[in-house]
Amino acid sequence: MDLFTYQSSQDTGGKLLADRIRPTTLDDYIGQEHIVGPGKLLRRAIIADQVSSILLYGPPGTGKTTLAHVISNSTKGEFIKLNAVDATVKDVREVIEVAKQNKSLYGKKTILFLDEVHRFNTARQDALLPAVEQGIIIFIGATTENPFHHVNGALLSRSTLFELKALTHEHSLIAMRRALEDRERGLGFLPLMAEPEALQHIARMANGDIRRSLNALELAALTTPSQPDGTIQLTLEVAEESIRRPTVKADESTQYDVLSAFHKSVRGSSDAALFWFLYAVEKLGMDPMTFLRRLIVACSEDIGLASPQAMVQAVTAMDAYHKIGFPESKYIIAQAILFAVECPKSNAIPIAIDRAMKAMDRMKSAEVPMHLRDTHYSGAEKLGHKGYKYPHNYPNHYVDQTYLPDELQEESFFIASEQGMEEKMKQNQATRKKPSAPNR
Repeated sequence: MDLFTYQSSQDTGGKLLADRIRPTTLDDYIGQEHIVGPGKLLRRAIIADQVSSILLYGPPGTGKTTLAHVISNSTKGEFIKLNAVDATVKDVREVIEVAKQNKSLYGKKTILFLDEVHRFNTARQDALLPAVEQGIIIFIGATTENPFHHVNGALLSRSTLFELKALTHEHSLIAMRRALEDRERGLGFLPLMAEPEALQHIARMANGDIRRSLNALELAALTTPSQPDGTIQLTLEVAEESIRRPTVKADESTQYDVLSAFHKSVRGSSDAALFWFLYAVEKLGMDPMTFLRRLIVACSEDIGLASPQAMVQAVTAMDAYHKIGFPESKYIIAQAILFAVECPKSNAIPIAIDRAMKAMDRMKSAEVPMHLRDTHYSGAEKLGHKGYKYPHNYPNHYVDQTYLPDELQEESFFIASEQGMEEKMKQNQATRKKPSAPNR
């Protein structure tokens, strides 16, 4: 059976396999047991038709749209679907008007499912908010992007957030086996003989994306010639041609997560820091400059004066990247990353900044001590601007005098750690006398 015979013998309505066999009930739904498993809150709400406004967040192919489809089949209310890519404020207002009529005339609730809600700009989200607040509509949003970055804070606070986890290849196998057995909606009417190795390969390459695995399975089934006995043999070779390599999910949220993992790894693991940098650049296509900037920040925030050379290495790596490009500068960048990870660590600098900022917040204004004020003009001494002691004229190039405003004399902002070069600084701090009363 070829593609044309398939199309004439099975009316698909132009729908892809993944859409045709989309689950319609919770019993058919695959995965996400942590939110729709037996006894879970969302499952109970769906069964009781008491779903409130919710946000479904997770990677592509994890079942967000399918779960909304299940809800649509379980509710007695009106279920309306909009796609944020092409929906307008006018569309939203029309839905709200329909919802008002449903509620006032028929006592019927309206559920609005907004797919790809992260594509909805602020103005369109604002148009939706009053109706959600007043209970005119029940809002269900689906997004692959971090909702805390892309969803109106007020809308987010009025919705229950459910995070869908990436599915495994086992989930893809379940979906494909169902498709092979389903004669009405799936591929069960075809004389298919699928090798276990072929299904395993598709499942692995789909990387937890059920839609992608089903698309590959359908492509393999429709493009493979029949054998003399009429069967269609789905071999490992056929599967390898139908789906090439795992999907790498590189949306904005993923990039933020990888960058966060890199910075945190700089604090404790050379292997992990190097891996996340290379993974982001080579697999996700992220800009090396993003990581160089973060590395430079880490060299001050997490290493600081314990090993000042780390900053030199990082800035040099950035310079090398600008001058020789990538991938040639890969080695220099890797060197800077590994140097930073293996350096003694100190967070004394961010702590000092935090203490100084808090001290500033407590004060209305800061008066410069008289002996520290500008004296380059005649008459400065008559104003009392005198008494400064030049440290280089004293032993060890240090003299005990006040530098902070009077009300901060007892404050200490920078307290050196015992890490690396800061250990010597700590000793220097210990040998110096604590500032006494302001100079007279």
